[in-house]
Amino acid sequence: MNDPLYRSFSAVVFILISYGIVFLVGNSFENIDQSNSFIFKSWKIIFLIQLIGFIPSFMFKTDHYFDITGGITFITIISLAINKIILNESFNYKVIPFFLVFFWAIRLSSFLFLRVKKVGKDIRFDNLKTNFWKFMLSWVVQGFWVFMCLLPLFIVVDSSKSTNIVFLVIGILVWLFGFLFEVISDNQKSKFNSTKNNKGNFITTGLWSLSRHPNYFGEFILWTGITIISSPFLSGIQFIAFLSPPFIYLLLSKISGVNLLEEIADERWGSDKRYLDYKKQTPVFFPKFSKLWTNK
Repeated sequence: MNDPLYRSFSAVVFILISYGIVFLVGNSFENIDQSNSFIFKSWKIIFLIQLIGFIPSFMFKTDHYFDITGGITFITIISLAINKIILNESFNYKVIPFFLVFFWAIRLSSFLFLRVKKVGKDIRFDNLKTNFWKFMLSWVVQGFWVFMCLLPLFIVVDSSKSTNIVFLVIGILVWLFGFLFEVISDNQKSKFNSTKNNKGNFITTGLWSLSRHPNYFGEFILWTGITIISSPFLSGIQFIAFLSPPFIYLLLSKISGVNLLEEIADERWGSDKRYLDYKKQTPVFFPKFSKLWTNK
């Protein structure tokens, strides 16, 4: 299969899988038609925003607005969800996970946007942004990523069930741990890269001594927290929302995150013994917390 055909086929598959989930979940509510379900309306908005972002980005061959578009997508859907919940039920605990995601999206999208503006490019897109099919698929995957991250919350919006305080507290604590892990690791790397003596080098300190990609681990954990909060609202086919954390792990580690950065790192430092030792001693994704109290 040639590359354009493979990329277009992959894009169609991602869209069809997401619509299949929309169909199953949208028809699982007793008093709501699929066309009126929040998940169906959100699905359309998510991919429309990606299309709007992709067209000018490809025209100008820029990746500067990729991450900020993802952030805008999250913020748009979450804002609509909060508005619907408050209008229908007034303020209650149900909106808490939506505010957590809103806060996360503003922090991460602004951080990534300012970083790419400062650096001048996102190295992940060096070989993608000039190729229509490769770049297009990246935007479709981003839409699918937003959809799968928010899948548990789509169900919460239309659910008639109440918040379970135990799951809420546990989920918030898990989310907070993941959020702090992501923020601290991002800040540590930014500080490392801003030091002149570290130019062209790789970070092995702080949380980066526990994992080669601690920021991605933190993101996986915080979305797991959101799924925990959402669990009491699920029933029947809606438990498909439990696919959200495994998908996020798969995406971050195998599709558009860790794997790309590992390839780039291997090209840069693959012959550096210090880097090879670091790879040997440090897990790719899940942190080796035992390093905190041992010298191994």
